[in-house]
Amino acid sequence: MKKIFTLLLASFTTITVAQDDAAALSISGTVDVYGTLNTEDGPGAPGLLIADPENANGFGLGMANTVFSYDGAKSGVVADLAFGPRADDANMAGIINQLYAYYNLSELVTLTAGQFNTFLGYEVISPAANFNYSVSYLFNAGPFSHTGLKLDYTASEDLSLMLAVTNGHAITSDIPSPGGETQFGAQIGYKGQYLNFIYGGVQPGVNDGLFVDYTGGFDLTDSFYVGINAAYSYSDDSDSGYQGFALYLQNSFSESFALGLRPEAFTKTYGAEGVEDKSVTAFTLTGNYKLDRNLNFIVEARMDDSDDGIIEGTTEDSMSTLTFAAVYTF
Repeated sequence: MKKIFTLLLASFTTITVAQDDAAALSISGTVDVYGTLNTEDGPGAPGLLIADPENANGFGLGMANTVFSYDGAKSGVVADLAFGPRADDANMAGIINQLYAYYNLSELVTLTAGQFNTFLGYEVISPAANFNYSVSYLFNAGPFSHTGLKLDYTASEDLSLMLAVTNGHAITSDIPSPGGETQFGAQIGYKGQYLNFIYGGVQPGVNDGLFVDYTGGFDLTDSFYVGINAAYSYSDDSDSGYQGFALYLQNSFSESFALGLRPEAFTKTYGAEGVEDKSVTAFTLTGNYKLDRNLNFIVEARMDDSDDGIIEGTTEDSMSTLTFAAVYTF
């Protein structure tokens, strides 16, 4: 869940071309489309990961995603390319979702350099790797990706550690950091529970951004799973931040059908005198049905509510949306 590359390759049916005993080229990817409607007189779909969710109405395109991975005995590269409205909203540099090289310093230590998806949060950019089709407010608060270096250490089957130094995440990788903003990140993982930290420059003029994030989950029964994401962020330079949580309650009724509820609460916080915090809550009910090993059909009902007018995609105080989506993996 925290290592996007591993999660993607595990989720997709992969075409592998063997080069020799020590290396292989893998090609995998996704395509997704959707249709949505809401209770208001006009367009808008909160949480729909496109550049203009306020204009979402009727049918729409998600993204076409292709991941090229070359894995050697000690090193490898990943070129993760994505096209479409979902990719336009999430990608930092044009069609590039991820582009990095890695080197295994040992069986336990891996060094990665380039652009890679964030280690914060429960959800990821690829719809194939998420249970819900729409994304949470915590996910939308970012960051989506980082450009720089990270060092992963697998201490044991249960314990993992990660350190990272990257550009500010609000700075696109196709334009090198103009002000030299740098972030430092760390992650501690234990038995599927992850505590994440980031501190440093976010964008020009904001050099003290703090992000603390917990992501994890538990199998309460053989069929019922509870996922958890809680996060806090603040910067004195910008006098602003956010805090919130989301739960992922999911039950598998069969090998092909699962139902999940995502309750969430999110607050934008402000330090300036006289500026009040702004909050929103949302409940998302999602049904996932696997038509076959490659095609997943999703039906999602979502209700957002805010007295502060911060629902994504609308100026209304509440909005209910119904979304149908098809996600194909290969």
